[in-house]
Amino acid sequence: MWIALLLALGAGLSTTVGSLLGLIVKKPGPKFMSFTLGFSAGIMIFVSFVELLAKAMQTVGFIGSNLVFFIGMGTYFFIDLFLPHEYIGQHDHPQDKYYRIDEGMRRLERTGLLVAIGISVHNFPEGIATFVGTLEDMNLGLAIAVAIAIHNIPEGLAISAPVYAATGSREKAFLWSFLSGVSEVVGAGLAAIFLMPFLSESLMGYVLAAVAGIMVVISLDEIIPAAKSFPSEHVPLFGMMAGMALMMVSLWMLK
Repeated sequence: MWIALLLALGAGLSTTVGSLLGLIVKKPGPKFMSFTLGFSAGIMIFVSFVELLAKAMQTVGFIGSNLVFFIGMGTYFFIDLFLPHEYIGQHDHPQDKYYRIDEGMRRLERTGLLVAIGISVHNFPEGIATFVGTLEDMNLGLAIAVAIAIHNIPEGLAISAPVYAATGSREKAFLWSFLSGVSEVVGAGLAAIFLMPFLSESLMGYVLAAVAGIMVVISLDEIIPAAKSFPSEHVPLFGMMAGMALMMVSLWMLK
């Protein structure tokens, strides 16, 4: 359990890596960002279908596991619907006056705050995914944590850049990014508190199916659009294929 919580902590606090990039470097190259985001999406999609959903079907059956899989997708959809966020190429909000940088530093700071709040809520189920995956299999949890960590780096960049530009405060920019990542640890902690006392083989099967649904939505709705927002042609596709191939080889070696 403690290793699962530590992996969730590491994945969540990777937002601070993006925050530091926003403070010390101008901007990572488009091909690098496209490839790494595509790589992250490939890992998460492959793990969701080949490991999580497959194990859930073995435990609770085809109908039950797939029903919960879609419930997981729907749950994340409603989170996104009621508290959208945006970064890089993803646009959940209409591009109103609060999202136009040229309208002033105050609105730019508001952008960073809204992104931080939205990402914090979206990071919550990612912490649950890391925790549950680690409980099922240590290597599976590590793979999920790495994929989420890669995904969180540009999120941290999206928070720190506008806040730093608006306020000139490195401390405030870093703090907001740090707090958004902490929500993943909170998600993992709540999963430990409420799941561990009742954990059984059947419950684990349902949870794995729900987590698979959440991870697929995160990949399709957030990571892939973000990867394709960079002018890098087919680099996101190559990254996604590389992520899937790496996961396939690693899972095969662990069998």
